[in-house]
Amino acid sequence: MSQPDTRERILDTAEELFATNGYHCTSLRAITAAAGANLAAVNYHFGSKEALLEEVFRRRLVPLNALRAESLRDVAEQAAARGENPEAGDVLRAFIAPTLRFCCGEPGARHFSTLVGRSMAEPDATVRTIFLQLIQPLFEQLLSLMRDAQPELPLATVFWRLQFSLGAMTHVMRLLGHGGGLLQTFPEEVDSEILIEELLTFVTAGSKGIA
Repeated sequence: MSQPDTRERILDTAEELFATNGYHCTSLRAITAAAGANLAAVNYHFGSKEALLEEVFRRRLVPLNALRAESLRDVAEQAAARGENPEAGDVLRAFIAPTLRFCCGEPGARHFSTLVGRSMAEPDATVRTIFLQLIQPLFEQLLSLMRDAQPELPLATVFWRLQFSLGAMTHVMRLLGHGGGLLQTFPEEVDSEILIEELLTFVTAGSKGIA
């Protein structure tokens, strides 16, 4: 196969094994064996296991982040055109809707969703650090807009409520990745648009402190 095919096979396999077994429990030999490649191919295309992990994150997060950033800018520009602050629900929708549509529709999203869920739970900081480096600028944009949407709230309150909202979203991503959770039954068919609306109803009320 051509070099691009080999590279993509390695990325697909690494994504699946990192999601299933964790970064530190997955060896490069396991990845190359499953991908039908050799260690030299990993070194040639990526240079190291950590660089491979970064590219696994980067190839999906970079285009997804660009889409989410554009959606957030649209919310800010539309609010400015009205001469108003953005609505918290609109800001959350701009971030959450593209994320869940990706998780429900993109090839390979199931493993990536699980890997994102793992990124905060890995005992070593390697996975978490790489993920946060790629998401930090977007999170700052999101937090800034949520502050604009709720100027009456202290920054700490906005920050923590946003964390709670993102935690709920990440939990949904893990469920979509695993196909199950705490409950014994899990819907076989997931309507992404219904799921988006249900999650947004929940987190928007929480962000506003509605009991």
